[in-house]
Amino acid sequence: MADTESAILALAERFVAAIESGDIEAVKGCYAGDARIWHNFDEVDQTVEENLKVLGWMTRVLGERKYNILRRVAIPGGFVQQHVLTGKRKTGEAFAMPACLVVQVKDGRISRLEEYLDPAQASVLQS
Repeated sequence: MADTESAILALAERFVAAIESGDIEAVKGCYAGDARIWHNFDEVDQTVEENLKVLGWMTRVLGERKYNILRRVAIPGGFVQQHVLTGKRKTGEAFAMPACLVVQVKDGRISRLEEYLDPAQASVLQS
């Protein structure tokens, strides 16, 4: 599969839609098997399986997930996305967290995802 701009942006759309719907298998299908997921707050590369566990947990603790996309642009070999993740905590309280993704795509799948966010905002989901 050619990594054209339209194919890359379609992958970005599928990836976000899968997380919003809680379809962890569809999320897995967006990743290359050897993809790595990195976060600015710990600077550790996660494997796909480690990341899927985190996303599975997030789907259980954050209902009505929605990625409000502020900007998504194709870049050579991937895309950049700025968004605000919103949803409802188990307490019923609204949740919102701005974040940015820098994503590398190879052969139609995400090969590396770097996520920039404030972990203090995400920590309220654990309470």
